Amino acid sequence: MAAAADSTGATEITRRLAAICGPSFARRAGAADEVAGRVARWVAVPGGAEAAAEVLRLAARHDLTVVPRGAGTKIDWGMSPGRVDILLDTGRLAGIDHHPAGSPVADIGAGTPLRAVQATLERTGRRLPLDPPSPGATLGGVLAANEAGPLRHRHGTACEQLVGLRWLAADGELVGAGVGPARLSAGAAPVGLDVGRLLCGSQGGLGVLVSATVRVQAVPASRIWVCRPVWTPLELPDLIRTLLAARLDPAAVELDLPTTGVSPHREESARAAARANHPSMAGRRVGPVRRGAGTLAVLLEGGPADVAERADRLVALFEGEATVDNAAPWWWRRYPFGPGDTALRVEVPTTDLHAAVYALRDAAGGPVPVRGSAGLGVVHAALPATMPEERVGAALAAVRGVLLARRGRCVVVAAPPGIRRAVDVWGETAIPRLRAAKDHLDPHRRLAPGRLPGGL
Repeated sequence: MAAAADSTGATEITRRLAAICGPSFARRAGAADEVAGRVARWVAVPGGAEAAAEVLRLAARHDLTVVPRGAGTKIDWGMSPGRVDILLDTGRLAGIDHHPAGSPVADIGAGTPLRAVQATLERTGRRLPLDPPSPGATLGGVLAANEAGPLRHRHGTACEQLVGLRWLAADGELVGAGVGPARLSAGAAPVGLDVGRLLCGSQGGLGVLVSATVRVQAVPASRIWVCRPVWTPLELPDLIRTLLAARLDPAAVELDLPTTGVSPHREESARAAARANHPSMAGRRVGPVRRGAGTLAVLLEGGPADVAERADRLVALFEGEATVDNAAPWWWRRYPFGPGDTALRVEVPTTDLHAAVYALRDAAGGPVPVRGSAGLGVVHAALPATMPEERVGAALAAVRGVLLARRGRCVVVAAPPGIRRAVDVWGETAIPRLRAAKDHLDPHRRLAPGRLPGGL
């Protein structure tokens, strides 16, 4: 497909992109303009939906591929695309449409940073109930990765916040889903929101997000975090079951298991020692007494009196072995992996979360950091950057074998290029459904080809 562009000439493509986006917003790509290790040829920053559509139409005429980019916070997630001709930067597809005070929805441009969204909404006492860990992420980037933070426990994923969506198909057609005619731009073709939600998690492989209509809510008057030490993963099933059965309506239930944790035997010994040192622990608010213990943190939101009453009930439920704070623990909304690590996402029923943790430890040959939404059984983990490719592949196979029997799954979120090429990133995935969506929305494979499972 690149031959058509070569015959036209790279300089001519650059000139046409500049005519569409403006001279300052189109250029040849540099070494930093890459997607999961694949360097682009051009960067285009269209100033609106129509300009973005023109970029896509230009790409279609010259058989060029297009990959959307927001803030780039998750540009290295998933598989490398087969080729990146045009990196379509959504930074100018930004803005927040004004709604009457108290409106339950907001229209937000895909390129708008979530920080800006929250700051704007807070001025009217509202918030978007999304708190993904990626600093600086745009709304479009969060939707494209279907990224979620702790508030997912009560409010669901980014996709579940959608009331409407506008995106550009591979041929440049503007499509609107789930919104009334008054909110669709002229010429937008309306479809059902179920179709629009297919774009969530598609990493730009099914369409270019333009804007979204999302639910907003009043900012809670009070927020309290109740944290309890976790001495061994074996505690998790009973802890979580008891917590959820208590009907305390938590906004989030998060787990942090650091690599400094000790063996289950030593963890249990430390816990027994703590109880011996504090015989009247029941009803008291006692923090973790041993370095290296994990933490289960519960966020309670609502009116001050109501939140305080639920916090007291939770401390009693934890037999006094807890701390109460108005600030989140330092690790809240942070992934347990860093640059160069092999980052994993594990999804498993909460009753089997401990089995997943032990499977990860066994496969890695030692403790690995695990963090995430314990109340939903969705956590992230990190295999060290020094682990060889063959060991990563063997570890993934072992963990997936344990999870398969428990209706769980493990995917590689991000990894060094060599490991990404050597291992099965996705594991078991519903390829036929994805293939049907790709065939329908991008039949010529122009949008981020190869980013979806199965090389779609």
